[in-house]
Amino acid sequence: MSELVEMVMADAEERMAKAVTRARGEYASIRSGRAAPQLVERISVEAYGVKMKIVELASISVPEARQLLVTPHDPSNLEAVERGIRSSDLGLSPSNDGRSLRLNFPPLTEERRKELVRVVRQMAEDGRIAIRNIRRDARKDLAAAESDGDLSKDELERHEKELDSLTQAQEALVDAALAEKEAELMEV
Repeated sequence: MSELVEMVMADAEERMAKAVTRARGEYASIRSGRAAPQLVERISVEAYGVKMKIVELASISVPEARQLLVTPHDPSNLEAVERGIRSSDLGLSPSNDGRSLRLNFPPLTEERRKELVRVVRQMAEDGRIAIRNIRRDARKDLAAAESDGDLSKDELERHEKELDSLTQAQEALVDAALAEKEAELMEV
């Protein structure tokens, strides 16, 4: 196998793995009945005169299944973190004990669960599309190598089959993570 083909295949595999990781990260940002630190990590907060993420300002723990505890590293940022959480789209009201914030997650309604499943399915489809786009780019590179004379027609077909099996494997990982998240969302 030529160096060019190895680079194309390695690049495609690495980019597909990143697409799967990104899809899983997006799933984690969807609120199920359980508390997860990823739900608040991305919230922006105005602190020290700049916008910062909560994860940069505070430690986040899960003391109970339906509760998050957000403890700012600097107590003077407690109110800013609280404002950030209140203004987010989570719809949560943190309780402030003077040192930390407790976020209680109420159980989801059946209608909301179904809506969230639809959102997660769309995220999965976006992940699969990203993987297929990577496959398409890699195929273009392989076809260019074949037209330049670096690959024979048979080698091109063999590498395209490898690429297809890699794509199917990565899509299966996205689908498995989707099934897990759907089960978590529909769990009462």
